[in-house]
Amino acid sequence: MRDSLRSDERAIEGLPIRLVIALVVGVACLSVMMSTISGIETLQVTEVDVQPHPEVTTPGPTDVTVTVVDPEGAPVAGATVVAKSGTATLSTVGTAETGSGGNATLSLSPSLGANQQQGTVVFDVKPPASSSYQDSRSNTDLLVVKGS
Repeated sequence: MRDSLRSDERAIEGLPIRLVIALVVGVACLSVMMSTISGIETLQVTEVDVQPHPEVTTPGPTDVTVTVVDPEGAPVAGATVVAKSGTATLSTVGTAETGSGGNATLSLSPSLGANQQQGTVVFDVKPPASSSYQDSRSNTDLLVVKGS
């Protein structure tokens, strides 16, 4: 049997060329698949965050400008921002939609308990419906501090 394989020139020459062809075809297929995967941006989901201005306030009526940004810091337009009680109390839930600069202004009136020195107002974001944004992590809170 060994002698028959040694004398068969096709077996010695044919095996390497078949491996080379399989390798070339495999690399080409892998290249096509990788370029297809990197071009699919609709499957990627981007987390948004909230940047309140000011970040610290005192109890009572105040206007807070909230900027919704993506991980690179670019503003997100058309998102709905919801402000609700955290450890500080809000009498009502505040909502506003971001404009083209990613900003929304909320009129809030946070309050603290009798023995409470500080608290937080929590922000949630409902991203634009036709976008790849999501808000699944906690956002930056507004700190409410009792004045001295």
